[in-house]
Amino acid sequence: MGLTAEKLREDLDALAAREPQLASALIRVGYPQARIRNPGFETLLRTIVGQQVSVAAAASVWNKLEAELGAGFAPTDLLERDFDALRACGLSRQKQGYARSLCEMVAAGELDFGTLPADDEEAIELLTRIKGIGRWSAEIYLLFAEGRPDIWPAGDLAVQEGVKRLLYLEERPSEKATRQLAQAWSPQRGSMAIFTWHFYANPAL
Repeated sequence: MGLTAEKLREDLDALAAREPQLASALIRVGYPQARIRNPGFETLLRTIVGQQVSVAAAASVWNKLEAELGAGFAPTDLLERDFDALRACGLSRQKQGYARSLCEMVAAGELDFGTLPADDEEAIELLTRIKGIGRWSAEIYLLFAEGRPDIWPAGDLAVQEGVKRLLYLEERPSEKATRQLAQAWSPQRGSMAIFTWHFYANPAL
């Protein structure tokens, strides 16, 4: 279960009660929409497919993969295809390596999305064993697919810029500074992260 609209509103109201800047920003831009994804290997594979390409290009590749492997395909279905078959779907050599790393770990039982460690850092460490999955991708998965309430993707540039605008900072904070600034928002940093994206993207600002 992801962070629902109701949960986002509840968390942000609680934070706004002690953060005047957030209270003011909520009045100006309103509450963000829920961003929920299905848990499981498919969502992380979609992340790999979408790396460094447009949304339209990623959708095209995914549609070709489903045409080749079947809707709701299993990790083993992808592993059974050779380089040329996956290349024809639009997967580069690098992305094929990433996709195979993910599917091999799932097929071997090394990664079970139903039983990821409850500790956020342990879950991030396990997910980043997949080739091509860095901390940011792992955090995004845990935030949107599992709805973990205290995930804070401090390395995200839009989060950093959102924090800068929200707190009226002179410069965009570094990843380390962004992480430190958010300590006061724990254990509701996930909702705050979603709000910073919403705040950053709002055209009225």
